[in-house]
Amino acid sequence: MTTARGQTESDQADQGTPKDPGTSESPKERVDRELGELLQGLRVALPGVQVLFAFLLTLPFAAGFEEVDTFEQHVLFVSLISAAIASICFIAPAAQHRVLFRTGTKEILVRRSNRYGIAGAVALGVAMASAVILVVDVIYTRSAAAWTAGGLIAFWTWCWFAQPLLTRRRAEETE
Repeated sequence: MTTARGQTESDQADQGTPKDPGTSESPKERVDRELGELLQGLRVALPGVQVLFAFLLTLPFAAGFEEVDTFEQHVLFVSLISAAIASICFIAPAAQHRVLFRTGTKEILVRRSNRYGIAGAVALGVAMASAVILVVDVIYTRSAAAWTAGGLIAFWTWCWFAQPLLTRRRAEETE
């Protein structure tokens, strides 16, 4: 319910909540900051996904596409669907934020959006690796494509997941 000053009951309740001694911010301020940071991160990733998706959408209409073999068609399909999934995952938090506006469910939205961001990153990694397989297979060999994609998968897995998870574990051990 909204009060005369435009605040929800949860907004009023959060104003009386003591500040977190570690950050000097209230739970409401923390959730607001976390949601802003999360949405900003997704805004950074989204243009790259959209460019890759657009490129993949044009490939079947390009001259010479009829020479693509069945393997390359399957790889294009995986890349296209993965890019679409990444786009959906990266757009979902902003769309849900609009639908859930002023419902007092920001904490749920932050957690859900974080999961969408992780799923979107995995889908983006798959889309990138499969797009690289497609191009390297045409330019060089299928073996070179497999090795290149394997290296890329290992690299994005390290950069996007393994390294931050190790950092997180080390930080939790020192607490």
